[in-house]
Amino acid sequence: MSKFGAAAGTVPGQTVSGKRVQGRARRAANSAKWAVAVPVLLLFGAGVAQWVTLLGVVVVLAVVAVATLLVGGVWHRAGAATLVAVAGFALTLFAGPAVYEGYMRTVGEPVDAVVMDVVDLHRKHGADMVCTVRELGGEKRTFEVSQMQNCFGQTEKGDRIVVREDPLGLLDPWLPYGAEDRNTSEITMATTVGLTLVVGASVLYGGQRRRDG
Repeated sequence: MSKFGAAAGTVPGQTVSGKRVQGRARRAANSAKWAVAVPVLLLFGAGVAQWVTLLGVVVVLAVVAVATLLVGGVWHRAGAATLVAVAGFALTLFAGPAVYEGYMRTVGEPVDAVVMDVVDLHRKHGADMVCTVRELGGEKRTFEVSQMQNCFGQTEKGDRIVVREDPLGLLDPWLPYGAEDRNTSEITMATTVGLTLVVGASVLYGGQRRRDG
Protein backbone atom coordinates (compact mmCIF):
# COMPACT_ATOMS: atom_id res chain seq x y z
CA MET A 1 0.00 0.00 0.00
CA SER A 2 1.39 3.47 -0.89
CA LYS A 3 1.97 6.14 1.70
CA PHE A 4 -0.75 8.26 0.06
CA GLY A 5 -3.28 5.43 0.37
CA ALA A 6 -2.36 4.83 3.98
CA ALA A 7 -2.55 8.52 4.79
CA ALA A 8 -5.95 8.88 3.19
CA GLY A 9 -7.23 5.75 4.89
CA THR A 10 -8.26 4.17 1.57
CA VAL A 11 -8.52 0.39 1.48
CA PRO A 12 -8.94 -1.15 -2.03
CA GLY A 13 -11.24 -3.90 -0.82
CA GLN A 14 -13.52 -1.46 0.93
CA THR A 15 -13.68 0.74 -2.19
CA VAL A 16 -14.80 -2.16 -4.38
CA SER A 17 -17.36 -3.25 -1.78
CA GLY A 18 -18.71 0.30 -1.53
CA LYS A 19 -19.16 0.51 -5.28
CA ARG A 20 -21.06 -2.78 -5.28
CA VAL A 21 -23.39 -1.56 -2.55
CA GLN A 22 -24.03 1.66 -4.46
CA GLY A 23 -24.62 -0.32 -7.65
CA ARG A 24 -27.17 -2.57 -5.93
CA ALA A 25 -28.92 0.45 -4.44
CA ARG A 26 -29.18 2.14 -7.84
CA ARG A 27 -30.46 -1.07 -9.40
CA ALA A 28 -33.10 -1.48 -6.68
CA ALA A 29 -34.27 2.13 -7.08
CA ASN A 30 -34.41 1.82 -10.87
CA SER A 31 -36.31 -1.47 -10.69
CA ALA A 32 -38.79 -0.07 -8.17
CA LYS A 33 -39.39 2.98 -10.37
CA TRP A 34 -40.33 0.81 -13.35
CA ALA A 35 -42.32 -1.58 -11.15
CA VAL A 36 -44.55 1.31 -10.13
CA ALA A 37 -44.65 3.15 -13.48
CA VAL A 38 -45.71 0.20 -15.66
CA PRO A 39 -48.86 -0.81 -13.70
CA VAL A 40 -49.86 2.84 -13.19
CA LEU A 41 -49.60 3.57 -16.91
CA LEU A 42 -51.56 0.42 -17.75
CA LEU A 43 -54.33 1.48 -15.37
CA PHE A 44 -54.28 4.93 -16.96
CA GLY A 45 -54.58 3.42 -20.44
CA ALA A 46 -57.45 1.19 -19.33
CA GLY A 47 -59.24 4.22 -17.92
CA VAL A 48 -58.70 6.27 -21.08
CA ALA A 49 -60.09 3.39 -23.16
CA GLN A 50 -63.43 3.80 -21.41
CA TRP A 51 -63.58 7.34 -22.78
CA VAL A 52 -61.73 7.12 -26.13
CA THR A 53 -61.25 3.45 -26.97
CA LEU A 54 -58.61 3.86 -29.68
CA LEU A 55 -56.46 6.21 -27.61
CA GLY A 56 -56.61 3.89 -24.62
CA VAL A 57 -55.62 0.89 -26.74
CA VAL A 58 -52.64 2.80 -28.15
CA VAL A 59 -51.47 3.72 -24.64
CA VAL A 60 -51.81 0.13 -23.41
CA LEU A 61 -49.98 -1.35 -26.41
CA ALA A 62 -47.17 1.17 -26.07
CA VAL A 63 -46.72 0.48 -22.35
CA VAL A 64 -46.75 -3.29 -22.81
CA ALA A 65 -44.27 -3.06 -25.70
CA VAL A 66 -41.83 -0.85 -23.77
CA ALA A 67 -42.08 -2.97 -20.61
CA THR A 68 -41.59 -6.22 -22.54
CA LEU A 69 -38.57 -4.88 -24.43
CA LEU A 70 -37.06 -3.51 -21.23
CA VAL A 71 -37.47 -6.67 -19.15
CA GLY A 72 -36.81 -9.16 -21.93
CA GLY A 73 -34.41 -7.29 -24.21
CA VAL A 74 -32.43 -4.99 -21.94
CA TRP A 75 -32.55 -6.92 -18.69
CA HIS A 76 -32.54 -10.33 -20.42
CA ARG A 77 -35.30 -11.89 -18.35
CA ALA A 78 -37.53 -13.57 -20.93
CA GLY A 79 -39.75 -15.35 -18.40
CA ALA A 80 -40.49 -12.17 -16.48
CA ALA A 81 -41.09 -10.29 -19.74
CA THR A 82 -43.65 -12.88 -20.85
CA LEU A 83 -45.46 -12.63 -17.52
CA VAL A 84 -45.47 -8.82 -17.75
CA ALA A 85 -47.04 -8.96 -21.23
CA VAL A 86 -49.70 -11.56 -20.39
CA ALA A 87 -50.63 -10.10 -17.01
CA GLY A 88 -50.50 -6.58 -18.48
CA PHE A 89 -53.10 -7.32 -21.16
CA ALA A 90 -55.26 -9.21 -18.67
CA LEU A 91 -55.02 -6.28 -16.27
CA THR A 92 -56.43 -3.84 -18.80
CA LEU A 93 -59.45 -6.09 -19.43
CA PHE A 94 -60.43 -5.99 -15.76
CA ALA A 95 -59.08 -2.54 -14.92
CA GLY A 96 -61.21 -0.74 -17.52
CA PRO A 97 -64.57 -1.66 -15.95
CA ALA A 98 -63.10 -1.28 -12.46
CA VAL A 99 -61.87 2.25 -13.17
CA TYR A 100 -65.16 3.17 -14.85
CA GLU A 101 -67.23 1.85 -11.97
CA GLY A 102 -64.96 3.35 -9.33
CA TYR A 103 -65.18 6.75 -10.96
CA MET A 104 -68.95 6.60 -11.30
CA ARG A 105 -69.50 5.36 -7.74
CA THR A 106 -67.23 8.10 -6.40
CA VAL A 107 -68.32 11.20 -8.35
CA GLY A 108 -71.26 9.98 -10.44
CA GLU A 109 -74.62 11.64 -9.83
CA PRO A 110 -77.53 9.26 -9.08
CA VAL A 111 -80.42 9.83 -11.48
CA ASP A 112 -83.78 8.06 -11.64
CA ALA A 113 -84.38 6.46 -15.02
CA VAL A 114 -86.60 3.93 -16.76
CA VAL A 115 -85.44 1.14 -19.08
CA MET A 116 -86.98 1.72 -22.51
CA ASP A 117 -85.55 -1.34 -24.24
CA VAL A 118 -82.97 -4.13 -23.94
CA VAL A 119 -81.55 -5.64 -27.13
CA ASP A 120 -79.09 -8.49 -27.70
CA LEU A 121 -77.34 -7.86 -31.02
CA HIS A 122 -75.83 -11.39 -31.16
CA ARG A 123 -72.64 -10.39 -32.92
CA LYS A 124 -70.02 -12.90 -34.08
CA HIS A 125 -68.06 -12.70 -30.84
CA GLY A 126 -71.15 -13.50 -28.78
CA ALA A 127 -73.89 -11.59 -27.02
CA ASP A 128 -73.68 -7.80 -27.26
CA MET A 129 -76.29 -6.20 -25.05
CA VAL A 130 -77.56 -2.65 -25.58
CA CYS A 131 -79.84 -0.96 -23.04
CA THR A 132 -81.87 2.15 -23.80
CA VAL A 133 -82.59 4.21 -20.68
CA ARG A 134 -84.45 7.48 -20.28
CA GLU A 135 -84.15 9.98 -17.46
CA LEU A 136 -87.31 10.48 -15.42
CA GLY A 137 -86.36 13.98 -14.38
CA GLY A 138 -84.15 16.84 -15.48
CA GLU A 139 -83.66 17.02 -19.23
CA LYS A 140 -85.31 13.60 -19.73
CA ARG A 141 -82.45 12.53 -21.97
CA THR A 142 -82.31 9.09 -23.55
CA PHE A 143 -79.11 7.03 -23.61
CA GLU A 144 -78.10 3.83 -25.37
CA VAL A 145 -75.51 2.05 -23.24
CA SER A 146 -73.57 -1.13 -23.91
CA GLN A 147 -71.88 -3.80 -21.85
CA MET A 148 -69.07 -1.32 -21.21
CA GLN A 149 -71.58 0.57 -19.06
CA ASN A 150 -72.71 -2.62 -17.34
CA CYS A 151 -75.65 -3.53 -19.60
CA PHE A 152 -75.76 -7.33 -19.29
CA GLY A 153 -79.48 -7.98 -19.35
CA GLN A 154 -79.95 -7.58 -15.61
CA THR A 155 -82.87 -5.21 -16.30
CA GLU A 156 -85.99 -5.49 -18.45
CA LYS A 157 -88.08 -3.04 -20.41
CA GLY A 158 -90.13 -0.88 -18.06
CA ASP A 159 -87.87 -1.32 -15.02
CA ARG A 160 -87.19 1.78 -12.98
CA ILE A 161 -83.55 2.04 -11.96
CA VAL A 162 -81.05 4.53 -10.59
CA VAL A 163 -78.13 5.18 -12.95
CA ARG A 164 -74.91 7.03 -12.22
CA GLU A 165 -74.17 9.91 -14.60
CA ASP A 166 -70.81 11.55 -15.23
CA PRO A 167 -70.94 15.15 -13.93
CA LEU A 168 -68.50 16.14 -16.70
CA GLY A 169 -70.71 14.63 -19.38
CA LEU A 170 -67.83 12.67 -20.94
CA LEU A 171 -68.98 9.14 -20.13
CA ASP A 172 -72.27 7.35 -20.63
CA PRO A 173 -74.34 6.45 -17.54
CA TRP A 174 -73.41 3.42 -15.44
CA LEU A 175 -76.17 0.88 -14.89
CA PRO A 176 -76.65 -0.78 -11.49
CA TYR A 177 -75.95 -4.46 -10.92
CA GLY A 178 -78.75 -6.98 -10.72
CA ALA A 179 -79.59 -8.84 -7.51
CA GLU A 180 -77.65 -11.91 -8.67
CA ASP A 181 -74.53 -9.88 -9.50
CA ARG A 182 -73.79 -8.44 -6.07
CA ASN A 183 -70.29 -9.93 -5.92
CA THR A 184 -69.28 -8.94 -9.44
CA SER A 185 -67.84 -5.60 -8.36
CA GLU A 186 -65.73 -7.16 -5.60
CA ILE A 187 -64.43 -9.88 -7.93
CA THR A 188 -63.49 -7.37 -10.62
CA MET A 189 -61.69 -5.14 -8.12
CA ALA A 190 -59.87 -8.04 -6.47
CA THR A 191 -58.72 -9.37 -9.85
CA THR A 192 -57.53 -5.90 -10.86
CA VAL A 193 -55.52 -5.51 -7.67
CA GLY A 194 -54.05 -9.01 -8.03
CA LEU A 195 -52.98 -8.48 -11.64
CA THR A 196 -51.54 -5.07 -10.78
CA LEU A 197 -49.36 -6.71 -8.14
CA VAL A 198 -48.30 -9.46 -10.57
CA VAL A 199 -47.21 -6.93 -13.20
CA GLY A 200 -45.32 -4.82 -10.67
CA ALA A 201 -43.65 -7.82 -9.05
CA SER A 202 -42.59 -9.23 -12.44
CA VAL A 203 -40.99 -5.95 -13.46
CA LEU A 204 -39.28 -5.64 -10.07
CA TYR A 205 -37.95 -9.20 -10.28
CA GLY A 206 -36.65 -8.66 -13.82
CA GLY A 207 -34.89 -5.48 -12.78
CA GLN A 208 -33.34 -6.95 -9.65
CA ARG A 209 -32.20 -10.13 -11.41
CA ARG A 210 -31.17 -8.52 -14.67
CA ARG A 211 -28.33 -10.04 -16.67
CA ASP A 212 -25.60 -8.07 -18.41
CA GLY A 213 -25.20 -8.83 -22.12
